[in-house]
Amino acid sequence: MQGTIYPAQDFNPGMDAEMLYGAFQGMGCDKDVLIDILTQRSNAQRLMIAEAYREVYGRDLITDLKENLSDHFKQVMVGLMYPPVLYDVHELWHAMKAAGTDENCLIDILASRTNEEIYRIKEAYSLEYNSDLQQDLYSETSGHFRDTLINLAQGVRAQGYADPVMAAQDAMVLWEACQQKTGGHKNMLQMILCNKSYQQLWMVFQEFQSISGQDIVCAILSCYDGYFQELCVAIILCLRDRSSYFAYRLHNAIHELGFHNKTVIRILVSRSEVDLMNIRRRYKERYGKSLFHDIKHYASGHYERALIALLAGDVEDY
Repeated sequence: MQGTIYPAQDFNPGMDAEMLYGAFQGMGCDKDVLIDILTQRSNAQRLMIAEAYREVYGRDLITDLKENLSDHFKQVMVGLMYPPVLYDVHELWHAMKAAGTDENCLIDILASRTNEEIYRIKEAYSLEYNSDLQQDLYSETSGHFRDTLINLAQGVRAQGYADPVMAAQDAMVLWEACQQKTGGHKNMLQMILCNKSYQQLWMVFQEFQSISGQDIVCAILSCYDGYFQELCVAIILCLRDRSSYFAYRLHNAIHELGFHNKTVIRILVSRSEVDLMNIRRRYKERYGKSLFHDIKHYASGHYERALIALLAGDVEDY
C-alpha cells in the first residue's frame, strides 16, 4: 500500500494555523494558501492545525472552511479535515439521509473496509449521529442488496483460514447460485462473500473456475443485475486488488457518469494516505491515460488544483 500524502517535515501547526486564518481575512479567501497547506499535511497534522487554530483564534477551522468556500472545492477541503473513520461515517450518513440514497457510496465503503475498520465506523456512526448503522441500512435500502450490506456492516468476516474441502463445497454452492438465482441461492452467495476469510475466498474462486470454466465475476455479471450484482462484484474485486477496484470506480465516475464529483472526491480524499499512489498506477496501466490527464480534462480552477495536489505525492505523472 502506498498513499500520496505523507507527514510534512519541519511541521509547525501554529504557523499553519496563522496562515490559514490570514487566508480567510480581507475581501476574498486566498484559496491557494488553503491548498498549499491542507493538501500537503497528513490527516494527523491537519487535526493538530485545527486544534491550534481553535486555541489561538477561538474559531472552528471546519466551520470557517464551510463559510468561506463553495461547491466541490469546499467538499475537498472540508473532507480533508475529518479523521478517516469520521469521513467514512459522514459519507455513509449523507449517502442515506440526503435526497435519494447513494448506493454506490455504500458499496465503495462497506465492500472495501476491514473488520477493524467496520467496527470503528459503526462505533463512530453511533456517537456522531446517535443512530445505528445497520438499522439505517435496513430502512434506506432493500432486498438482497440490503441483506448483503448489513452482513458486511457486521464486520464478522473470518480471518486467516483456508480449507480446500470447504472451498470446493462453497464453489459448488456459488455455481448453483448462478444457475438457480432463487432468493435462497442469493442468500448463500452473499453469506459466502461476506463471511469467508479472504484466504478462503481465493481458494473458492479457483475452485469455481475449475467447476464452471468461468471467472466468478463474469458469472455474477451474467446471472444477476442491479445493486446486488454491483455489490457482489465489488467485494470480489476488492479482495483481488483493492487499488484496481478504486481505479475502476474512478474511471467509471469520470467517463461513464459525466464526472461524478462526489465519487471522485470521496476516493481521492479517503485513499490519499492509504493507496492512492497504487490507484494512480493501476489506472494508467488499465486505461492508458493518467488520472492527472483525465481530471485536468474535466475539472477546473481551484477544485482541479486541489485534486491534482492530492494525486501528486512525490512524483507527478502526467
